[in-house]
Amino acid sequence: MSETKKRSRVPMAVWQVLLGATFLVTWQMGVSAGVMDKFFFSRPTDIAARVAQMFITGTIWVHLATTLLEAALSFLIGVGAGVIVGFVLARNAFLAALLDPYIRITNAMPRVVLAPIFLLWFGLGIWSKVALGVTVVFFIVFFNTFKGVREVDRVVVNNARMLGASERQLIRHVLIPSALTWIFSSLHISIGFAIIAVVVGEYLGASRGVGYMISQAEGVFDTTGVFAGMVILAGVVLLVGVGVDRMERYLLRWKPEHTDEVKGQVS
Repeated sequence: MSETKKRSRVPMAVWQVLLGATFLVTWQMGVSAGVMDKFFFSRPTDIAARVAQMFITGTIWVHLATTLLEAALSFLIGVGAGVIVGFVLARNAFLAALLDPYIRITNAMPRVVLAPIFLLWFGLGIWSKVALGVTVVFFIVFFNTFKGVREVDRVVVNNARMLGASERQLIRHVLIPSALTWIFSSLHISIGFAIIAVVVGEYLGASRGVGYMISQAEGVFDTTGVFAGMVILAGVVLLVGVGVDRMERYLLRWKPEHTDEVKGQVS
């Protein structure tokens, strides 16, 4: 690669910031010029001011803490159950075949339909939202774990068995490391879906939470409040995603990096 081409490289973060800034400036100009109706599309500056006001006055903290608690419980319970069930069924062909149609039927159930049922079962507290979140996270993690364990190289498994590895040693030293890539792939997706699920549950029935706050703002046609809640949720998902990325890099530090992957830069 020539020296000129090396100097022309721009960090990917710069392009990402430029893309976001262009979108926000276009949105701001469109509303200010009257191209976009302010009643339906609040200006980004107004949304930013509302978000700042929520944090300064402290009105957002109780709602944000409730949503984060519900999402965290949904995520932890769903991930734990998904990984365990995924491993068990991946290692037991008969049990996997027996439960296959029931798993597919359960996964196909619309979560929006389940939300009112959970509200009846568990009430307006956090557990109805946690139950809804678990139903989303579980299947994402389960299918990825199941596929990850099934995709382990059979030669490696057979060699480990020939060397006298027990089932426990096989799971610890072969199956889990090999399936971690699939599992972390599901974690990136399930984080966002866990928050979406609990917010939907709060939107349908709750006394606190970001979803409840958005519902209240929508009820009085407060577009700025609705977008402010969405911005706060987006920020939370972004921060949690960064944490998962760092944990993934730490746990998978033994894997060689692919030379053809994008390293955060483009020409």
